[in-house]
Amino acid sequence: MSSNQDFFDHINKGYTTKGDFITLGAAMHNGETVTDAHVKIPLKTLNRHGLIAGATGTGKTKTLQVLAENLSEQGIPVLLMDIKGDLSGLAAASPGHPKIDERHEKIGIPFEAKDFPVEILSLSEQDGVRLKATVSEFGPVLFSRILDVTETQAGIISIIFKYCDDNKLPLLDLKDLKKVLQFATREGKEELEKDYGRISTASTGSILRKIVALEQQGADIFFGERSFDVQDLCRVDEDGRGFINILRLTDIQDRPKLFSTFMLSLLAEVYSTFPEQGDSGRPELIIFLDEAHLIFKQASNALMDQIESIVKLIRSKGVGLYFVTQNPTDVPDGVLGQLGLKVQHALRAFTAKDRKAIKLTAENYPISEYYDTKEVLTSLGIGEALVSALDEKGRPTPLAATMLRAPMSRMDILSKSELDDLLKKSTLSNKYNEDIDRESAYEILNEKIEKAEAEEAKAAAKKEREKLKKNSSSSRSRSRKSSTTEKAVIKVLTSATFIRGALGVLNKLLR
Repeated sequence: MSSNQDFFDHINKGYTTKGDFITLGAAMHNGETVTDAHVKIPLKTLNRHGLIAGATGTGKTKTLQVLAENLSEQGIPVLLMDIKGDLSGLAAASPGHPKIDERHEKIGIPFEAKDFPVEILSLSEQDGVRLKATVSEFGPVLFSRILDVTETQAGIISIIFKYCDDNKLPLLDLKDLKKVLQFATREGKEELEKDYGRISTASTGSILRKIVALEQQGADIFFGERSFDVQDLCRVDEDGRGFINILRLTDIQDRPKLFSTFMLSLLAEVYSTFPEQGDSGRPELIIFLDEAHLIFKQASNALMDQIESIVKLIRSKGVGLYFVTQNPTDVPDGVLGQLGLKVQHALRAFTAKDRKAIKLTAENYPISEYYDTKEVLTSLGIGEALVSALDEKGRPTPLAATMLRAPMSRMDILSKSELDDLLKKSTLSNKYNEDIDRESAYEILNEKIEKAEAEEAKAAAKKEREKLKKNSSSSRSRSRKSSTTEKAVIKVLTSATFIRGALGVLNKLLR
């Protein structure tokens, strides 16, 4: 095995960078931290996406915290998915600890406690800035993939969106979409068939059931106005530090459909609105997806294709995606192959399946003369990880078992009063937390149906009046005819001729 000096030179050469960078920690050799052998990640390559993986309790969340802090200090905004509810401490400075000082002394970086600008976001009824999107913003293709519908049903959804566009019917929330689907097979059946073709009642019924299933996961709260402007994720404070936007998801762990729906919407919106910038010197936004397996859980093949496509393309917009999960195998191969930075915490080998997963994980890292990767993966301590990144030219850096630096902010959550104070300071709450329910497809179609029903009732009443009038006229005609007949009979009976004839007959009878 090479000496520590050779190892030190190996790491310093591999992690030398000319541009701006963030320091994750110091490399370890033979189980010991090599002071000043710093593992530095160039800002230029942070839009190449990344992975933070490892068993429970190995320090993944703290690594995420370290990355978020250092990005913020560099003026790069961050979005964090807080599923476990343990990231709010970023808004408060670390109280410090002798063990933290000892760790940083080994690494060769002075420790400094700091708080960071934080914005709390929410997808549900939890406190925070509410994130919403309209159905129209999703578009028929993305919405069809979320619902996992058949090709025929996807065609019907496209017709519905086209009909709404042509007739100026805003599709804002799910009740709008449900109303149009019902209208298409009832009151508006003839109208839609004439211009767009026949729509099957069975197909619309199936689509409606899928929408109801989506509502059961809380999507009715997410769809609506006001739509969240993704540019509000890219704010910096007065000191030039990027905002750390924390999306609280503690109450939707059992609703993966809602989570994946939101993520796909957000990534699609970012991709469509952010300007193209290629490989610039620094990213515009970094998104960390904690418990990343929830995005891929129960996702259809069509949805997976959409996610993989966005991951491949969004890099050119200056946006980096970082997946945080227990095992790299939770992330599909198509996504895993796109990742530049990999921070692998310890894995545990309790079963044959675990040992197989460790072997597969080890094969995803560069071969190193200084490490037996499979052995290192099971022997890493808390706050230690195998790191592989890309240098400024896009080449893989040397594999480094790294002693990671400690977070500068609090490694615990805010108290209720601290969280309330933070929420009161929010500059986005007033913009997004007002409930808006303007006239949309639901109200317009209801009004149209009511108007049609009123016209129909009016026409029916008119028809009934005409019928009564006709019957009355006929009755009068019959009455006049009967009266004329009676007069004629009376005239005959009272005529002199009739009387003389009758008297003549009577005389004959008397004789």
